[in-house]
Amino acid sequence: MDMQADTDMGLKLPAVLDLAAADGLLEMLRNRLVPHVPFRLDASDVEVITLPCMQVILAARTTSDLLTIENPSDAFIGAFADLGLSWGDLPANEMAPSMAVASDDPAFEAVADQSEPAPNLPMQERPMTKRILTIDDSKTIRDMLKFTLVDAGFEVLQAVDGQDGVDVFAKEPVDLVITDINMPKMDGYDVIRHIRGTSGDKSTPILVLTTESEVEKRNIAREAGATGWMVKPFDPEQMVATINKVVR
Repeated sequence: MDMQADTDMGLKLPAVLDLAAADGLLEMLRNRLVPHVPFRLDASDVEVITLPCMQVILAARTTSDLLTIENPSDAFIGAFADLGLSWGDLPANEMAPSMAVASDDPAFEAVADQSEPAPNLPMQERPMTKRILTIDDSKTIRDMLKFTLVDAGFEVLQAVDGQDGVDVFAKEPVDLVITDINMPKMDGYDVIRHIRGTSGDKSTPILVLTTESEVEKRNIAREAGATGWMVKPFDPEQMVATINKVVR
């Protein structure tokens, strides 16, 4: 990934931010987001941006008040707008997506609703007492989840696909499962069915995290035994708020 960094904590984004660019972008942001030092991303040349890169940028924007996006191209703005995200001169904590996506079941919606603001308690002050299993075939999403959840005080186990997820679940006690839907070997629906059926676990909360938003698919997840439904890209603060609702 060809990115140009200048000397005053700024980065010029390339025209194409594809899947391969996501990990590199995440690593560069990790290395360059120094506490109390402003950092700029110049998005004027961006022509294509994929979901993993959008997730990295969104997470970085919402976890650092000092990160700003300069000169976003029409393609950059349009990609976020397609997901219902308004990109403008807003502070980081005000540019959060509406992630309250659920089925028509009020109980299901109440659990998944992330429209409420996150608690004021700083993430690092929350006790590290709960263990979360994340299941996703995207390394970037797994890394972003781990970064967010560990920072919030949770222990994180990772699985790279559905089959790996049920294998880990069978061996390790967890307090919450976060699973993707579209994965190799075993999709998220079958993961939920396995946990609720074969494993006989009726109480461990299961949150679906996916790019899908169709009501029919959400209903399938609910009927399989999912606790709630969230749409990528996720907002870190709002995700932690939702997890705190379902994990006691």
